[in-house]
Amino acid sequence: MKKFFQEIKADIKFKSAGPGQKLTESVGEKAPKEKPNQPVFRHSRQGPTDEAQMAAAAALARLEQKQPRARGPMSQDSIRNQVRKELLAEATVIGSPDAPGTNMVPETKEEGSIHLVVPGVYFTCPLTGAILRKDQRETHIKEAILSHFSTDPVAASIMKIHTFNKERDRVKLGVDTIARYLDNIHLHPEEEKYQKIKLQNKVFQERVNCLEGTHEFFEAIGFQKALLPVPDQGPEEFYVLSEAALAQPQSLERHKEQLLCAEPVRATLARQRRVFRPSPLASQFDLPADFFNLTAEEIKREQRLRSEAVERLSVLRTKAMREKEEQRELRKYTYTLLRVRLPDGCLLQGTFYARERVAALYMFVREALQSDWLPFELLASGGQKLSEDENLAFNECGLVPSALLTFSWDAAVLEDIRAAGAELDSSILKPELLSAIEKLS
Repeated sequence: MKKFFQEIKADIKFKSAGPGQKLTESVGEKAPKEKPNQPVFRHSRQGPTDEAQMAAAAALARLEQKQPRARGPMSQDSIRNQVRKELLAEATVIGSPDAPGTNMVPETKEEGSIHLVVPGVYFTCPLTGAILRKDQRETHIKEAILSHFSTDPVAASIMKIHTFNKERDRVKLGVDTIARYLDNIHLHPEEEKYQKIKLQNKVFQERVNCLEGTHEFFEAIGFQKALLPVPDQGPEEFYVLSEAALAQPQSLERHKEQLLCAEPVRATLARQRRVFRPSPLASQFDLPADFFNLTAEEIKREQRLRSEAVERLSVLRTKAMREKEEQRELRKYTYTLLRVRLPDGCLLQGTFYARERVAALYMFVREALQSDWLPFELLASGGQKLSEDENLAFNECGLVPSALLTFSWDAAVLEDIRAAGAELDSSILKPELLSAIEKLS
């Protein structure tokens, strides 16, 4: 950059020296003046644009900052220190709540653009079947679980324990402790001491009382709160198992298994299955901002990955290391939009998590086929054959944030069908999907 500006200054100085002279001319001879009656055409030169001026100013600023260090090559330590300073400054900007562009990729196109064939990322509530946006998931699921108490309080309390409490290790510890209480009742039905739980017990307080939903669970399976006398102390609060619940030990065992096997209630990604007619725009994707939004955790992860670049400055990278870095770059996408071109030219489209396995795409396609029992193959754009049995994610196959794949029936099976004198149906997709076919525009 310094050399570039030196050349510009030299060029300006050369042009300001006046007209040139031949070597055969004397020093006193002057160049002939232009004739006054001869018109001279001069093209007005357009001034630099605002963007060019801003770029030049930024380049000059960087040049001035670098000039004091231009005496010799920088050491590896100085490079690391400089990068660390830049990363620290960037982290400060990212951490600021007023920093623009911290939650999405800049310059995302408007949702009215012509190839925007998916409006965003949506989810389905497993309890109500409602279609939700990203920011609606947690609130809606909590409301659905709370409303479930009126119909099945045991199931609702179990869902609350596993869903409302985010720390999975603490949930597992609390659930195991509750299961131990119930096991003691089942194994020692005649022992009265196992039929009551002291609420101020240290283990109960540290492992069970701190979790949301545990009190609702005890009350739903037949425990009742009561003040009982304690030797050498005043009365204390206990959970006491009712006579009706004690008479049905098989119910307590069933509730314990439900508690141990339960999982958090999570909204599932809506595939947004769509079918399009054959179109030359099949390989053109215009994704909404939801495909690029970054959560706070994802921003921290990106910052950590960039910080690791400091240590790579002085290390020669092998091909394997470069490929690993490319895969890491692909992991920053959360979702991917996939299209499958069928033999008749129609397009089948769906939304997936970037970390989902290839088997999910095969299942998605098979559910749409009229002859869903026939084996088929899927090929990526570069001719790469995707195997249904491979345990690879889409981001590991380079199929993010969008990709067009090609569908083909298994060649050996087709030969067997033709040898038997049969033919496949001309319509590949199910009739209900073909009735809703759209134009890709």
